[in-house]
Amino acid sequence: MSFDVAASLRRLQPQRTAFSLKHHRDTELLFVTDSLGPGPELLLDTCVYIDSLQGRTPAEVDRLLTLRTVNHSSVALAELTHFFGRLDPRHPETKASLESLRGTLNDIPPHRLTAPSIRACGEAGMLAGLTARITGRAHGPDLLNDTALLLQAGETGTVLLTRNIRDFDPLQQLAPWTRVLVYRPV
Repeated sequence: MSFDVAASLRRLQPQRTAFSLKHHRDTELLFVTDSLGPGPELLLDTCVYIDSLQGRTPAEVDRLLTLRTVNHSSVALAELTHFFGRLDPRHPETKASLESLRGTLNDIPPHRLTAPSIRACGEAGMLAGLTARITGRAHGPDLLNDTALLLQAGETGTVLLTRNIRDFDPLQQLAPWTRVLVYRPV
């Protein structure tokens, strides 16, 4: 295992202090629309699975998921399997929720499930820390996972699909070589 810290520091410049991050308006973001067709492969953020299971994905997203090659990340897998331990087994809806989740996880083709590289994991820590520092957001596992997903998408040439505009807008500004496609849940 090797990680080139110096190369990543040059690439990301996490100690820089001059920034011009701004929250983009919807018109400045790339939203899923009916006009999107076949194109670059997708990598799914965890919220896409949850919205899909809850029937909250817009029709345009459902359509896009049938038109594009869909890839899955071990990061989203970990966030989803967390529910198997987190949900209270005494709650009346837990069993059905976990059954649905189990079906979704079993439907992931093994050749479409990958993990971020060592470089992406190392740089995710730097980028998550930078984002937390300059936005004032608390640094935690969610931000680190989001950053790892984004960098995995960037290095694999896939487009990250998410509804999490709040977190991915600043992340993408700090990693402009990545591509993010967003939607609002119904």
